[in-house]
Amino acid sequence: MNLPTGSSRSRPIFKRSLALLAGSLLVTAFAPFEFAWLAPLSLAALAILWQGDSPRQAAWSGFCFGLGLFCAGTYWLYISLNILGGLWPPMALLLMLGLIVAMAAYVALCGYLVVLITPAGSWIRWLLVIPAVWTLTEWLRGWLFTGFPWMSLGYSQLDTVLVELAPVAGVYGVSWSVALASGLATGLVLGARYTRFAVVLIGGLLFGGLKYLGQVEWTEDAGDELRVTLVQGAVPQELKWRRDQLEPTLQLYRQLSLEQGERDLIVWPEAAIPALPFEVPEFLLNLQADMAEQDTQLFTGILTYDLDTGIYKNTLWALGQQEGMYFKRHLVPFGEYFPLPDFAKRILRIMNLPSESIREGAADQPLLTVGDVPVAVTICYEIAYGAEQLRFFPEAQLMVNVSNDAWFGDSIAPHQHLQINRMRARETGRYLLRATNTGVTAVIGPMGQVRARIPQFEAGVLNAAVTPRTGATPYVRWGNTPVLAAMLLSLGLATLLRRRQTS
Repeated sequence: MNLPTGSSRSRPIFKRSLALLAGSLLVTAFAPFEFAWLAPLSLAALAILWQGDSPRQAAWSGFCFGLGLFCAGTYWLYISLNILGGLWPPMALLLMLGLIVAMAAYVALCGYLVVLITPAGSWIRWLLVIPAVWTLTEWLRGWLFTGFPWMSLGYSQLDTVLVELAPVAGVYGVSWSVALASGLATGLVLGARYTRFAVVLIGGLLFGGLKYLGQVEWTEDAGDELRVTLVQGAVPQELKWRRDQLEPTLQLYRQLSLEQGERDLIVWPEAAIPALPFEVPEFLLNLQADMAEQDTQLFTGILTYDLDTGIYKNTLWALGQQEGMYFKRHLVPFGEYFPLPDFAKRILRIMNLPSESIREGAADQPLLTVGDVPVAVTICYEIAYGAEQLRFFPEAQLMVNVSNDAWFGDSIAPHQHLQINRMRARETGRYLLRATNTGVTAVIGPMGQVRARIPQFEAGVLNAAVTPRTGATPYVRWGNTPVLAAMLLSLGLATLLRRRQTS
């Protein structure tokens, strides 16, 4: 298929402009827009643009696609860094663009490898190579240099039949199915008659198999229902850490919680207490007594500080029935820690900018509990790293995520974050309780569905009953290993078939 162009010089510019547009449109497949069908179509458009390209040309088209995707999908980074974080505008813009360029490079790598492995576009490229390479580069993006797994294709499919792969192969398995669906669409457009027939057959088998898979229940109820309350204080980020707002904030959360009567679990958001523990000892002691008297477990976010070591940690503190702490393990670079030399940190202090680093928690922390129910806890951003949480399972029977999405303002980020939470519930077959400062606070069922939520930017509580779940999905047992092995086998098969064709 030849794309209409003018001169040979204008042809690359035209293709890269189309790639930029296709990448930008892909954002609408994710929350809050949720036009899920655009995900395979956008990727199919990119596959068509790769027709006739050299590896280098395909890398440039992929890079432009990635720029469109991450510029439109993560523009809210500027809100976090500058508008609410107070970072100098040029530096905030530089950091945001640096991350976007780095993420777009993974799509460029995908294009380069696809055309290198299959120089001639054919069903081998569309059905084997592109799905495998896209999935592998997405997985690589999720952990290399601390990783940034945002905007993985699989998250866009939570309300389609493709999500049935989530408890089997995780989000990357769902991403593979999206890329395969795009290959089927490409085959219908570009393939010969026999290829189109095969595409229809493969598509029917894929969707039929996923429908059958959706009837399998991987986990089951364990024990009695828990009465839970999620509290959303809706304290604006620009007011949250002001000293004159400390007492009103503490009393707001305390009052909203005590009004609910006896509950099994109450969850406050990340850093709901905007002070260090030694600054509010009386409040914490009274809160512990209140929760113990009501036979209630409270999880609250708070920043802790060790006076002896000078170490800060982002903490979820359990008070009431049983005391305990969970320390955030996967921190946000340039948000919670600064991977910079000392002289650069001194410059930030001179400019009155954040420079102090939070220290990560240990990887082998014990689970917090509600009565005898073990709970898998995550704080904010680390919920995006699904494989890192598998060590909690199958022991954990409930999931809790606390966050402060006020950092993202009224952008698409809180909705994307909720979508990521939904995928974690679907992968593990557990209820997930999500408490945030300004939204989106929600109760998510084991099938990834939102059972109830509080509107954004409104103070309130969400009362619900959830049932602990036991059992292990295939993804909990084996993690990403099967899908990665399948992708490597696909590439091996594609290489073998291409060699046979050329010989």
